[in-house]
Amino acid sequence: MSNKRTLAVLFLLFLCHACATVKTLAPNGNHVDIAYYDKKSYCNSIPRVYSGLSHNVCLMYGEPSQTLNMGDSFNGVPYLLIDSAFSAATDTLLLPYTIYSQATKGSIKVN
Repeated sequence: MSNKRTLAVLFLLFLCHACATVKTLAPNGNHVDIAYYDKKSYCNSIPRVYSGLSHNVCLMYGEPSQTLNMGDSFNGVPYLLIDSAFSAATDTLLLPYTIYSQATKGSIKVN
């Protein structure tokens, strides 16, 4: 593998480090914690199909905050929105695996 390919693969892995899809692909004990600045989500479970996108939606569906906080951003675009775009693409690529996992293991428990 060339140096450029190696760097590209490492860069993509770096981008996916906080990706919601990676967090929900094979959760320990069929459970994932979803909280945003210590505010828990109201979601009880998320499906394995498009689990990364569902994870990000559940981040927004939680205990209300007393202050307006969109979280960290890149040039004014919240990371949550950027991660959702990457998660949607990755979730689509993983559909054969996640459909099988959903059928055999069921949904992922939250909090």
